[in-house]
Amino acid sequence: MTVPRILANVLWPLAIMTVIHRVLIRAVNGSITNDFGTVYAATRRFLAGEPVYSENLLTVQPHYLYAPSGTLVLSPFGMIDSYTIARWLFILVNAAAIIVALWLLMRMFNLDIRSFAAPALLLATFSTEAVTNTLVFTNINGVIFLCQVAFLYLLHTRRLWWAGVAIGVSLAIKPMLAPLLILPLIRRQWQPFVAALAIPAAAMAAGWAMTVDARMYLDATVPYMGEVRDYYNSSIAGLGVYYGVPEPLTLVARILVVVATLLAVWLLLDYRHNNEVLWLTTTSGVILTGVFLVSTLGQMYYSILLIPLMMTVVLDRSLVRTWPAWLAAYAFFFPDIWESVRWPYYGRVMEFAHPTLGWLLLLGTILVVLLWRRTDPDRHERIAPAASPA
Repeated sequence: MTVPRILANVLWPLAIMTVIHRVLIRAVNGSITNDFGTVYAATRRFLAGEPVYSENLLTVQPHYLYAPSGTLVLSPFGMIDSYTIARWLFILVNAAAIIVALWLLMRMFNLDIRSFAAPALLLATFSTEAVTNTLVFTNINGVIFLCQVAFLYLLHTRRLWWAGVAIGVSLAIKPMLAPLLILPLIRRQWQPFVAALAIPAAAMAAGWAMTVDARMYLDATVPYMGEVRDYYNSSIAGLGVYYGVPEPLTLVARILVVVATLLAVWLLLDYRHNNEVLWLTTTSGVILTGVFLVSTLGQMYYSILLIPLMMTVVLDRSLVRTWPAWLAAYAFFFPDIWESVRWPYYGRVMEFAHPTLGWLLLLGTILVVLLWRRTDPDRHERIAPAASPA
């Protein structure tokens, strides 16, 4: 029996049981944090013609922050009379979306679904904090992850209209993936922008017309999302508020991250012609890492969107084939709790800061590797614009 066959026999049972455990046990058991509770209540009020944006935003409980377009898209879950059944269905939809996204990634990276790579990827993905808490907290990020991967895959296969549909659906729910539109913009591909703008615009118009207190979304919810909260917030601003860092210093740190992100995106342009998969996945990961760090809210389970970036390790010119990149991955992927009985202060610092440190280390590692390759006279990955494909 060959080594790949042995690995497949070993990894498939581990992967399948891990998925079953995360979905049927961890997710169904749930947690104190329940993102779906607010979604279900809001969509029920939406369908009943009652105010949607009427909750008290001063509490630390999960709040309903979706725009009227997102309310419209999620409203089918409010049609289910049983909260439990609706929640279980929401979990299954997100779990299925994650699995489909992994299948698309394997196709994008030319990995054989029949090889041991399939169970290895499934096991690694469902072992992360990002996927586990997406399911346990019953969050929509599994669907957003599928939209991201579908967008990248369809851009790569030149199905540009459908790429716009994929990202348009995600933008109708939440605007998290909007910065990725820079990818077709760089390549001067206008087709994705049609559906990417039309779908959320149409959903917003319809949702706004059907929401009795739609104006409250602009008057109360949007200003709240612009504030920096000091709990469960791994962004630079959130960490600064939690530890009392002077605001000017936090602002300087955020500006430096923006500069580093833009510089990395510019340097990555060298790869867009002859390493397209590497360019698409790495650039999207760099952009999203920068967004997590500089936005008003960054949560560790957002790291699910960095899976395509970390998968580039299988590519020859990957920028994450270094130990600092995987030290970073440990910081934002692994669910280890760093609270310490022996060293309570340092343990608490690590517990709150390790996702932020991981994102910073990943961004810094990629930028350093890019700069090093730029100064290497033997590098050969850059292709002149004239040689690029149509």
